[in-house]
Amino acid sequence: MKKILVIHGPNLNLLGEREPGIYGKLTLKQVDAELSRIAKTEKVGLETFQSNHEGEIVEKIGSAKGKFNCILINPAAYTHTSIAIRDAIAAVSIPTVEVHLSNIYAREEFRHTSLIAPVAAGQVSGFGLDSYRLGFKAAIEISKKKK
Repeated sequence: MKKILVIHGPNLNLLGEREPGIYGKLTLKQVDAELSRIAKTEKVGLETFQSNHEGEIVEKIGSAKGKFNCILINPAAYTHTSIAIRDAIAAVSIPTVEVHLSNIYAREEFRHTSLIAPVAAGQVSGFGLDSYRLGFKAAIEISKKKK
């Protein structure tokens, strides 16, 4: 069975409470439940992980090699600052899809640069929960094509 690792970055544990004008009222539990529903329908394995700590995210990525066929990541604020997460993704050579609930390119200028995008298979941003749905479906398709 193909397996996908979903990583949620810092402050995503506060979804539903945090800046609802930007992120809506969607909770992380609801995001994970939707991905779980899709995984069951598509018959793929799913593991979700959330951390506010860069090093924990780096370690999770590093330990994914040989266990997962694809990574779906919302690096949140680390998108724009973490060379360590970028390097971890590059090092494990696991296809990775980057997702964001909000359109990072329509927000503050400092959010317009993703350090992750150059090492990701693709990026989906600006569609709320649909960003996760679309990104997860892309991760599934990538997993099916990879031997």
